[in-house]
Amino acid sequence: MGYTMSEKILARAAGRDFVSAGDIIWAKIDKAMMDDILGPRIEIDEKLKELNAKLWAPERVILISDHYTPPAGEKEANIVKFTRDWAKEYNVSNYYEFDGPCHQVMVEKGHVLPGETIVGTDSHTCTYGALASFATGIGSTEMVGVLATGQTWLKIPQTILFEWQGIMPQYITAKDISLKCIETTGHAGATYKAIEYAGEAIRNLPMDERLCITNMSVEAGAKAGLIGYDAITARYLEKFSVFEDYSWVNADADAVYEKKYTFDVSRLKPQIACPHEVDNVTDVENLSETKIDQAYIGSCTGGRYSDLSMAAKLLKGKKIARGIRLLISPGSREIYNQCLKEGILADLADAGAVILASSCGACLGIHSGTIADGETCVSTTNRNFLGRMGSKKSFAYLASPLTVAASALTGRITDPGTL
Repeated sequence: MGYTMSEKILARAAGRDFVSAGDIIWAKIDKAMMDDILGPRIEIDEKLKELNAKLWAPERVILISDHYTPPAGEKEANIVKFTRDWAKEYNVSNYYEFDGPCHQVMVEKGHVLPGETIVGTDSHTCTYGALASFATGIGSTEMVGVLATGQTWLKIPQTILFEWQGIMPQYITAKDISLKCIETTGHAGATYKAIEYAGEAIRNLPMDERLCITNMSVEAGAKAGLIGYDAITARYLEKFSVFEDYSWVNADADAVYEKKYTFDVSRLKPQIACPHEVDNVTDVENLSETKIDQAYIGSCTGGRYSDLSMAAKLLKGKKIARGIRLLISPGSREIYNQCLKEGILADLADAGAVILASSCGACLGIHSGTIADGETCVSTTNRNFLGRMGSKKSFAYLASPLTVAASALTGRITDPGTL
C-alpha cells in the first residue's frame, strides 16, 4: 500500500518511517507564519509573557503586516505598529510590511520548501501546498504552543484526489478549476481532509496558477491542498538557489484516497461563485444579465502577475463601462513593480482601472474598496460570505481575472469568451 503526499510529509514531521490517515502525531514545525490581523496582538503576546516563553526558533517565524496596510485609520496604524514592535522585541528578522498579502510574500521570499510542515494564523495558509508542502491554518492558542515549542499535534487527514486532464481552453484559468472543485465537494465536503490536485492540466499550470488552486482548498473545508513536486516546482525554487530533488514528497501510484474525481478541463466553461457561498457555483454565461457596480482584481488568490497580465491583455485599448469601478491590487510589491516596468499597470489604468497598494483590505471589506448597501462586486478574491467585502446588504461574486475584466468592460457579469 502506497502513501499520499500528506502521509509522507507528516511522517517526516513526526520523525517516523510512515503514518496513515487517522493517526494522531506530534509534528515538528518548519515555519510559523502570522499576519497583523491574527498575529501577536491576539492573545499570543499575553500568553507567551504569562508562560515566560521565548520563541523556539525566531528565524523560522515569519510575521507579515498585510490586512491593515496601508493603515486606514488610527486603530489600524496602532495594530501595525504593535506588530512591528513585537517583531523587534522577539528578534523576528523575517518581518514584512507593505509587501503585500502574506501568502504571496511567503512564497516569493523563499520561506516555503517542498516537504515542509507549515502553520499560519490564517486559513489560507494552505496556499503553500502549491510548492508540495503540508501547510495549514491554526488558531492563536495553538500558535502560542508552536512559538514556544516548535511542535503541534495533528491528525493525519484522509485525502481527496482531483485529477484534471486535457488542455486548457483560452478563457479558462486556475480560478475556474478551483471553483469547479469546490462546487463538487461543497463548502464542507473536505473538512479536515487534504486535497491533492493532479493530472495533465495541473502539471501544465505555472506556479502562479497553482497557488490560486491550493489557496482555495480551505473553501471546501480542506486542512491542506497539495500539488506534486515537478519540473515547474524545481524551476521556481532555483531563484532561491534551491536545487534539491524533492520528488520523495509525491504520492505513490497506489496511494489510498478517500475519493477520486476526474475532469476534462477542455469541457470546462468559465465559472462563478454567487452570493453568499463559495460553493454556490454556476457557469458565467448563466448570469449575463447581472449588473455590477465594482470589479476587483487582487488578493492572495487573484492578484498575481499572471492575473494582472491576462486582464491587461483583455482590456488594452478598451475602456471599462461608464459608472463601473475597476480596482486593481497587485498581489505583492514585487508583482506591482514587475507590472509597472512592463507597462501592465499602465494598460489597466488607461482602461479606467484604479491601481491600489498591495493589500488585503478590499478582500476583507475593511478598506481600499469596501462595497456599500445594495452594490454588486465581481472579484478575484476567495470568499463571498455575507458582508465579506463590505455591507451585509451587498453582493459579491467570485470569478477569474478574465471574467472580472470582461465584466468591467460591459458593466454586467460577462463570459470572457464572448469578447
